[in-house]
Amino acid sequence: MAFTVVEHTRGVSDAKVPSPSRASLADRFDPGPVVILGGRSEIGLEVAQRLAPGRVVVLAARRSEDLASEQQVVRNAGATDVVPVEFDADDTASHESFLDDLEARVGLPGVVVLCFGILGDQQRAEDDAAHAVQIIHTDYVAQASVLTSLARRMRQQGRGQLVVFSSVAGARVRRANYVYGSAKAGLDGFASGLADALHGTGVHLLIVRPGFVIGRMTEGMDPAPFSSTPGQVADAVVAAGARRRRVVWVPLQLKLLFMALRLLPQWVWRRMPR
Repeated sequence: MAFTVVEHTRGVSDAKVPSPSRASLADRFDPGPVVILGGRSEIGLEVAQRLAPGRVVVLAARRSEDLASEQQVVRNAGATDVVPVEFDADDTASHESFLDDLEARVGLPGVVVLCFGILGDQQRAEDDAAHAVQIIHTDYVAQASVLTSLARRMRQQGRGQLVVFSSVAGARVRRANYVYGSAKAGLDGFASGLADALHGTGVHLLIVRPGFVIGRMTEGMDPAPFSSTPGQVADAVVAAGARRRRVVWVPLQLKLLFMALRLLPQWVWRRMPR
């Protein structure tokens, strides 16, 4: 299936030199290339900038020939090389050959960040089965596919770090966005089980559960309480990845909030906004 992937992005910010604290955290990640699956993703680019110094960074996306500005941002952050590669997340049949080519070109990745996904249109998805399947395919099926292939390769080498973006939308699925939320719930469960399967292998998987992130994916929507920026999400990702955490909520207050929200009766929950 070939669907348009709207990555977590709004625009390319000016590169910033990492602070000493950020640099020390980045040094604690596994060595090797950093691969951003969703190379136009604003969050992905923010993470890439924080991990870039002294590393090769791969920006994988459709229309990879149009990634010049993104490449420059990451290069300015200290990457030794920035490699654009063509990647169609929805084409799951191509994932193995994509990873074969990637490994032949830059070697086994040290860190892979999955930043592709679509929000979709909930109202449309309630009547249009193809659109509902599109959301679920991109946000769950395609992610499970590439994660399985990556995990196998990293397990064989005994090292590597994976970063998976779940969402608070999957913590307890709301009527207002149940198609997207159910895909994220499925991805969260898959990633949780995979993290357990990787325990003791030398491969680490971090699950990120952000709330509302102000960016292209949410452009035109009113920010929800406890909103964050791509930079704040990236800071949390780098801090949690450096410490080999299993899960990070962004911001942390959402963890406590959802512990309480899980206790709401269903008749109240179904009226909750997006």
